[in-house]
Amino acid sequence: MMSITYEHGEEPMEHDPSIASKRFFLLDMDGTIYLDETLFDGTTDLLEAVRRAGGKYLFLTNNSSRSVEAYIEKMERLGIAAQRDDFLTSVDALLCYLSERGYRDKLLYAFGTASFRQQLAQAGFRLTTRPEAEVAALVCGFDTELTFQKLEDACILLGRGVDFIAANPDWVCPTWYGYVPDCGSVCQMLTRATGREPIFIGKPKPEMVRLALDRWGFSPGETLVVGDRLYTDIACGKNAGVDTALVLSGESTLADVRQSEVKPTHIFENIRALCDAFVGEPESAAGAAQNPTEERRKP
Repeated sequence: MMSITYEHGEEPMEHDPSIASKRFFLLDMDGTIYLDETLFDGTTDLLEAVRRAGGKYLFLTNNSSRSVEAYIEKMERLGIAAQRDDFLTSVDALLCYLSERGYRDKLLYAFGTASFRQQLAQAGFRLTTRPEAEVAALVCGFDTELTFQKLEDACILLGRGVDFIAANPDWVCPTWYGYVPDCGSVCQMLTRATGREPIFIGKPKPEMVRLALDRWGFSPGETLVVGDRLYTDIACGKNAGVDTALVLSGESTLADVRQSEVKPTHIFENIRALCDAFVGEPESAAGAAQNPTEERRKP
């Protein structure tokens, strides 16, 4: 477990022993538990420890470029058995938003990967990849298949005044060689070109955490949001009223923490340090829960 000392004589940040009482872990993925095809040390141990304690973990990701099925395949490559119910993505939150606001019967321009378009289509939305006159909204995701034609189409549509909705506000996505522009950066480019601001879904909005709490029946006090970004992961947890843990294995640094208005409840060097904090408490605190996870899940 690491202790954080701030500059200018501030006191060290101590880790609250209540970390061992957490039973619902909402885990970011990129930069938090893995980077590209490298699984971080401590990830498997933490997942196993949460299960032994009678808890539940959920992979909570803003990455809208991949389907859950693709994530399941990736987890299997990394040695982690996973199923559909282990994931909640920004696309899930986006689908809820679009359904609740009456877009199901409207034509949408899907600005994103083939996987992004497929997820929207499978959910029953009408899609196009052309700037047709009937388009009601430009719906953007993290597009790793970006072309200039898509950018031009988006500018045409935004100039007409269609709604501008984006799955996630992340500026960058971490890779083994550094970072690449994520959905937020591409949307900023469109904003610079058209003057239009998007409505962002996903983290840091609290809806993803609230969906998870409602789906699995855990209380905010039992829940911990874990991630590597202050402005998405940590802000999402704080906005939803749950504790947060920042890991320094991805985008955010201690310098960012000192300068940010968004402060995590806990800071760990990596997922291994978080795992050690969780399992390092007395047996009475970290032992098996009385109610198995499956019994707590709402129908």
